Amino acid sequence: MGFQPAGLAIRFLLELSALASFGYWAWESWPSSLRWVGVVAAPLLAAVLWGVFATPGDPSRSGGTVIATPGALRLVLELAVFFGAAYAVYSTGARTAGIALVVVLVIYHLAAIDRVMWLLRH
Repeated sequence: MGFQPAGLAIRFLLELSALASFGYWAWESWPSSLRWVGVVAAPLLAAVLWGVFATPGDPSRSGGTVIATPGALRLVLELAVFFGAAYAVYSTGARTAGIALVVVLVIYHLAAIDRVMWLLRH
């Protein structure tokens, strides 16, 4: 499922959710004078890390990369971004939303085990 169009669409929605989660976390956690900076900076940092470090030939992406990253390291980065976003939401007091995101992420990664295994082999 990890390389199928439906799986890729779900992953894209999860990526957008992660970026939104980091923005929400910044809004709720940063001092009021810096909220707008955080709302832009936190998701932007995650997006840059996501886009720059990639495994060459990843069929779920364009195949290209700025910095070639071993698949296992890319998987760690992805898990850190996804589950970090869930923790970020949880830490703002939105515990149900944070737990729900963790459940969805676990289900997604189990369903996309083919992609997880691909990353571990590359």
